[in-house]
Amino acid sequence: MRRKTKMYAAALGLATAGALTLSTGGASSHGYTDLPVSRQKLCQNGTVTNCGSIQWEPQSVEGPKGFPGSGPADGQICNGGLSQFSQLSAPRTPSGAAWPATKVNGGQSYTFRWQFTAMHATSDFKYYITKPGWNQNRPLTRADLNLTPFFTVPYNGQRPPSTLSHTGTLPSGLTGRQVIVGVWTIADTANAFYVCADVTF
Repeated sequence: MRRKTKMYAAALGLATAGALTLSTGGASSHGYTDLPVSRQKLCQNGTVTNCGSIQWEPQSVEGPKGFPGSGPADGQICNGGLSQFSQLSAPRTPSGAAWPATKVNGGQSYTFRWQFTAMHATSDFKYYITKPGWNQNRPLTRADLNLTPFFTVPYNGQRPPSTLSHTGTLPSGLTGRQVIVGVWTIADTANAFYVCADVTF
C-alpha cells in the first residue's frame, strides 16, 4: 500500500511539474504597442482601471493568425479571441468612458513602437484602420475596417529586438475617432498578436 502511495505521489509531482513548465513557457512569448498606446497598455499603466487580468499581462493578446481571412472572430478582434481579455473589445472602458485616444495627422508619417517580452521569428507587422462612418457603439468587426493594411512591415523570419520601431504613413481623408489594429504575425507558430489603439484625426 505504501509503495502504491509513493508511486502516486511521484506521478502527481511529475504531472504538476509538467503543468508548471507548460504554463511558464507559454507566458513568455508576447508583445504589444505603446506607440500609439494600445488598449492593453492603457490598462497596464493604470490610465484605464478595472480591466481584469490584462493589466498584468498586456503582452498576452495572442490569437490565430491569418487576419482578416481568419484570426479572431468579429467582435473579439481587440482581445484576440481570448475571453479573459474581453474588456479590450468593449466599445468603452470598464468605467463607461471613451477609450483614451492618441492625436494623429492623416497623410503624415508616424512611428509605431512595439515592446516584446519574447522575440519570436516574425513574418510581418500589419496595420489596419477603421473606415469613415464605422460603428463606434459596438465591438469592432471586419465590416468596420478597411481590410487592406495601410502599412506592412515584412520581417522575413527575423527576430525583433526587445523594442522595435518602424515608421509609416497614416491614411489621408479620415476625421475624428478611429481605431488602428496592429497584427504581429509569428513565422513559426499558428498565432499572431493583436493590438487595438484608439486615435483621433
